[in-house]
Amino acid sequence: MIRIDINCDMGELPDAIADGTQESLMPNLTSVNIACGGHAGDQQTMRTTVEQALRHGLAIGAHPGYEDRANFGRIELNVPAGELAESICRQVAALAAIAPLVHVKPHGALYNQAVRNHALARVIADGVARFDRRLVLVGLAASPMLDVFRDAGFAVAAEAFADRRYEPDGTLRSRKFADALIRDPQEAAAQALSMAQQGLADTICIHGDTPGAPAIAAAVASLLRLYGIRLAPLG
Repeated sequence: MIRIDINCDMGELPDAIADGTQESLMPNLTSVNIACGGHAGDQQTMRTTVEQALRHGLAIGAHPGYEDRANFGRIELNVPAGELAESICRQVAALAAIAPLVHVKPHGALYNQAVRNHALARVIADGVARFDRRLVLVGLAASPMLDVFRDAGFAVAAEAFADRRYEPDGTLRSRKFADALIRDPQEAAAQALSMAQQGLADTICIHGDTPGAPAIAAAVASLLRLYGIRLAPLG
């Protein structure tokens, strides 16, 4: 039986937390990646998101990004390696002080740059290792960043995306393009199913800030279950 995790980036949008949109995603997830003070998030949003996730029995991971809240961590930066590793460690530790962690998934530009940038992927691994090398590191499926994480001694989870379109080389289409997001729940579910059946990923992401994310999560979970795929968290 195929086993797959469904993850979602959370704790990033205070309005979505307050109006219940965030928690409405959780019945169709198995893991959450919680923003921990870099690109978004603070003590209150972390605590609330952890409480919600635990109510739904979800595995909890840290979602560190560039400390660039003005641009939501989605602008490429050139941060000195030592400074960036310390920032990543600090963000992971902030969330770990609230709840036990299973995994770490970098956010936004930090993630996308590290897909092909071996040196940056090593900095991410170094930052997480400063806190706990036993955590699972999440990275783009079939990308060199996973090899770097493995070489650093980490267990890894290959990630695919239900709600994002891909370039021919397997990288994510930039958000600067109007068609970067998949907004139709059935299209997103079909993409997730294809990736799961081909064995391309251990975990499939749905972004909490994609318009209609709750409907997308429900469609993805329903279709995977329909085809006999077991939904289970990382770790």
